[in-house]
Amino acid sequence: MKIDQSHIDHIRKQFADLQSKEELVILLSEAKNLLYGEECKPVQLKSLTYYANPEICKKRYQTFTIKKKSGADRTINAPVKGLKSILRSLNFVLQCIYEPHKAATGFVRDKSIVDNAKKHVGHHYVFNLDLKDFFHSFDRNRVKMGFIYEPFNLGGDKEPLAFLLASLCTHPFEVDGELKTVLPQGSPTSPTLTNILCKKLDRRLNGLANRFGATFTRYADDITFSSPHNIYNDEAFNNELKRIIEEDQELAINPKKTRLQKEGYRQEATGLIVNEKVNVRRKYVKQIRMWLYYWEKYGYEKAEQIFKRDYIADKGHVKNTNAHLMNVLDGKLEFLKMVKGGNDSTYLTLKNRFEKQIGLAAPISSVLNIWQNEGIEKAMKIFNQLQRN
Repeated sequence: MKIDQSHIDHIRKQFADLQSKEELVILLSEAKNLLYGEECKPVQLKSLTYYANPEICKKRYQTFTIKKKSGADRTINAPVKGLKSILRSLNFVLQCIYEPHKAATGFVRDKSIVDNAKKHVGHHYVFNLDLKDFFHSFDRNRVKMGFIYEPFNLGGDKEPLAFLLASLCTHPFEVDGELKTVLPQGSPTSPTLTNILCKKLDRRLNGLANRFGATFTRYADDITFSSPHNIYNDEAFNNELKRIIEEDQELAINPKKTRLQKEGYRQEATGLIVNEKVNVRRKYVKQIRMWLYYWEKYGYEKAEQIFKRDYIADKGHVKNTNAHLMNVLDGKLEFLKMVKGGNDSTYLTLKNRFEKQIGLAAPISSVLNIWQNEGIEKAMKIFNQLQRN
């Protein structure tokens, strides 16, 4: 279902009128219907109560690690199926009610890394810094206070609801050898809640940027400043930046991910080039061209073998190694379209080559319909059969 303003207004009113857990369950069920359709099962009160209490529900999260580009491990805490369903509905409710600061671009409806990068195009200096252990910096009490204050206003007689929601969205984890009840990295609600809890941070860093003639954005834990002049060696700027983040907001700067990018060198914001316009790295387009060339020269099956070898070597530490060439190319082209625009000549040329190769084996509409309706695995099976024939 397409979400419009009337749905958002309804969710806001329902939340403002909340008085009990029973009414919260009704609200979450309505949000779930808007997201997934009326055929989905409503949220049950017993499920909400069960998952909100880590003392009762011991296995709320599955913990696993994935490799970062650096080779270090990143720990992900994924909620179990029942909790995940509730948290997705709650996340939708939170996004309907809360409007992030204009400088916050991560996990905000209708915003992307492209919106973040656009703010820093054409500036002589681009300064990036990263916040350390971002999600684990927000404990249950801090989350609860976020629900007590505006725009949620769950104070006074409604404070038990604030505690319930905070308990639902946090979990006890061992952090630096100490057990802390914090936001999990991997929960649907964690990114939205950090935007809520970082509003004061965003406001003060934006004020700092204005004072020094700079532009500021934040994409989750990734903070970017850009400016026409170098303010990043200014002691007054650096001292105030550190004071706001570490003393005022009790967050930590990761010194290993702090860098200043000057004019004349490649400048990036949230992984995109921002020197003259928002763009992907040359390697990104070169890789798409290479895989299309293999497909055109050797046929799909041979190209897929080459792709899998290269893809696992390059991305196997972080991504699904059972990926298919056709699926990955489609995703990469969609991303290229988002960054460069649907009328960009490079995108259109590559997209036409991609569609031509699909069309050589079968009418493009038939393969794409199978892909959309029955999934990539079935589409690949049909596609390979058609090629062999």
